Amino acid sequence: MTVREPDALAKTNRINMLIDFYEPLLTDKQRTFLKYYFHDDFTLGEIAAESGISRQAVYEHVKRASLMLESYEEKLGLLARHNSLVGWIGKLEETAGLLPENSEARMRLLEIAEGLKQSEQIGKTVVNEHGV
Repeated sequence: MTVREPDALAKTNRINMLIDFYEPLLTDKQRTFLKYYFHDDFTLGEIAAESGISRQAVYEHVKRASLMLESYEEKLGLLARHNSLVGWIGKLEETAGLLPENSEARMRLLEIAEGLKQSEQIGKTVVNEHGV
């Protein structure tokens, strides 16, 4: 992995999730460099060779684009909202699992959880199609 930190995998996962939410707000160059670096696991040198610019320039592009994603998240909070919703859906499903197998309440809770999952997916699709 090219990111050098104690929690590099967590950072990579976070950036990839932020890209999922805020990709339409990035420039083509930002999008390309972030995807090469965080998604495809290219080194800075490989991206530099592919792009015909210096390794330092690639680093600066990746750093600035990462900061832009964090700025969007700070202002809009789409990832935080998503994570919260996923957590609540999990609790809802867990609670439904405590109820008798064929009970009306269990089936209703699972139906609500499924509806929330679908509405969250629709929300992500709308953001990606139209930007934030």
